[in-house]
Amino acid sequence: MNVPPASPTPALRIVIVAPDLAPDGTDPDAGTEAERSRLLRIGLLENGYNIVAVLPVDVFLPDRIAQIAPDMIIVDAESQARDTLEHVVMATRDARRPIVLFTEDEDTSHVPAAIAAGVTAYVVAGLGTDRVKPVLDVAMARFQHEESLRRELADARTELSDRKLIDRAKGLLTSRHGLSEEDAYARLRKTAMDKGLKLVDVAQRLIDVSDLLG
Repeated sequence: MNVPPASPTPALRIVIVAPDLAPDGTDPDAGTEAERSRLLRIGLLENGYNIVAVLPVDVFLPDRIAQIAPDMIIVDAESQARDTLEHVVMATRDARRPIVLFTEDEDTSHVPAAIAAGVTAYVVAGLGTDRVKPVLDVAMARFQHEESLRRELADARTELSDRKLIDRAKGLLTSRHGLSEEDAYARLRKTAMDKGLKLVDVAQRLIDVSDLLG
């Protein structure tokens, strides 16, 4: 039996957010920064990543990122790293994505705040093309792990909130109709099944009617 070959994994779609690093002759460090940025992009391409856009930090950044919907955002920044990160974090507030920052800025005093704000990996100095893939692999794995934890926490909170609503609805039935807790739950459950609703939705409707009637 011939087994068809597995489909190749699609290349990770990456947006790079970077200031304009074109040397203009007035900044002695501009050429060095531009070369470092070039090496970063070469490292991405050599490792099979798909650079779908290079975006400046401006008021249009959130809309552009939302439109492109990349798999990962790489911030290529120097002295503007702090301001750049703030813009990128704001741009991904409603649709979280892994954010990796590459910089030569050795001032790491704001690293904890950047990580807390949503930056997945903060890479300072020593960039080599052979380091790009391991860094991005770890960043993606960490992001996926954190997102899984976020979903589990959100589900737990929702479950707790639903349980409180159902308990409140049971309390209304027991106090107003003299039902036992088991009978109140059975009535809620039967109503949910008869109407094709979730148990928590029936409980919420009962509570809303009770609040309305006082």
